[in-house]
Amino acid sequence: MEQIVRILDIHNVTHNVKQFIVEKPDGFTFTPGQATELSINQPAWENQKNPFTFTCLTGEHFLEFTIKIYSDHPGVTNHLGELEVGDELILREAWGAIEYKGPGYFIAGGAGITPFIAILRNLHQQGAIGDNKLFFSNKTDQDIILADELKSMLGENALFTITNQKDSVHDQRRINEDFLKAEIKDFSKHFYVCGPDPMVQEITGILEKLGAKADALVFEK
Repeated sequence: MEQIVRILDIHNVTHNVKQFIVEKPDGFTFTPGQATELSINQPAWENQKNPFTFTCLTGEHFLEFTIKIYSDHPGVTNHLGELEVGDELILREAWGAIEYKGPGYFIAGGAGITPFIAILRNLHQQGAIGDNKLFFSNKTDQDIILADELKSMLGENALFTITNQKDSVHDQRRINEDFLKAEIKDFSKHFYVCGPDPMVQEITGILEKLGAKADALVFEK
C-alpha cells in the first residue's frame, strides 16, 4: 500500500546525514528496527524505491528517517538532500528482520546505526536499556551519527571506534576478531549487527566462530 506524505521538517545531524520528519498516516505502525521503501513523489523519481529505517519512537505523531546523503553521485539520497519542507514522499508498509529480542550487543558501521536508534530510544523510554552495549564504527569523529544522544542513553556502554582519523578522541581499533574477543564477555547473549554487507558477513561469521548461537544473531538477511 502506498501513501503520499509531506515532509514537515529537515535538519542536519552530521556533515552528510539529515533527519527528515514526515507526516504519519492514521493507523500506520512499525516495530522499532524496521524499515520501509520510500520514493520521492516527483516525476522520474516516484518509481525509484529505496529502503530507509524508521528512527522515531512508535508512539510519535510523525515519522522520522535519519538518512546519509551521498552527494557524490546523482541517486535517490543525493536528490533527498535537495528536498525542502513541503515536498512529498511515497511511503509503503514497514518490513524488516531487525527487532529487539533481548539484552546483548549492538554492532554498527556508519549508517548501519539507524535501525538501532529506534530500538535504543524505545528501551531508554521504557527504562529498559539495562546492560545493552553498543560498538559503533565510523571513519572519523564527525561521521558519528547522534553521538551525544547515544552516549546519554548508554553511558559507558557506548563504545565508538574510528578507523581513519589518527587524532581521534575515540578508540581506533577495527571491529574484528581481536576486538570482539577483548570486548565481549558473554557470547550467549543476542547480537544485533548492521552496516555494509561485507562488514555484516564478516562479523556474524566471527561471532559464530567465537560461540554465538545462529538464532541469537539479528541482522537483515
